[in-house]
Amino acid sequence: MPSRSRSGTPEHLTAENLETLAAALAEGKRATVYLREATPSLGIEAGCSAKVVSVEGKTVVIRPKGVNDELPFEAEELRMTRMPPEPAAPARSTPRPAVQRKPALAPDAVAPTPTSASKPPSVPKAPSAPKSSPPKSSPEPVAKTPAAVSTPTPTPRRGKKAQGGVSVTIHAGPDNEWTVTVVNGAKRPSKAVPVTAEAVDRAVRELGEPTAVEAVQSVISEAREATVQRIAALSKELDDARRALEALGATS
Repeated sequence: MPSRSRSGTPEHLTAENLETLAAALAEGKRATVYLREATPSLGIEAGCSAKVVSVEGKTVVIRPKGVNDELPFEAEELRMTRMPPEPAAPARSTPRPAVQRKPALAPDAVAPTPTSASKPPSVPKAPSAPKSSPPKSSPEPVAKTPAAVSTPTPTPRRGKKAQGGVSVTIHAGPDNEWTVTVVNGAKRPSKAVPVTAEAVDRAVRELGEPTAVEAVQSVISEAREATVQRIAALSKELDDARRALEALGATS
């Protein structure tokens, strides 16, 4: 059962919230959630809004505001509102009025009924001799049975949560700069590590995925062509500079 605040609003995404987000994505609508905790390594503050990309079980892939990468988060790390729900004020108990009870009259306090003055007072009868009763036999002591000592039942330990998948993201910059980012399950993504284009090309060829090989080759080919054009332009500038220097030397 999801944890709730005193106001009754869930503090994180519930199963109903996940179904609502998935339905919105299926209809092509924009779905937005908010992070409960900050991520200083990515510059994400608590309560930051994020666009929902996909929903798989309890894992929500989002794109936080100001971050270009798509990151997976668990439902417990997100909520539907920017601010956490406020706790409800405790209900004030209305004091009940005290019921005043009349004190019961003691038997001695009852006033005796006055008798007529002409009636003579009655003579008290002599008390009759008490009848002798046979002595009661004292009950035999019953041996007390020791109370059973209750042994506390050990609380079963909760099994470790199954670890999520690993996501590896390869990013190519505008200046042919390649970086790799690794996301391990619900953990925070690692810092982008720079790698060479040759290492990326070799890695995708080892994977044997045609789409990945084609995409990497396309970027590398464009970078190679741009480098060749740059070399040609620099060579032309160098030749022009040499001819200008020769012309200056011939006129001196």
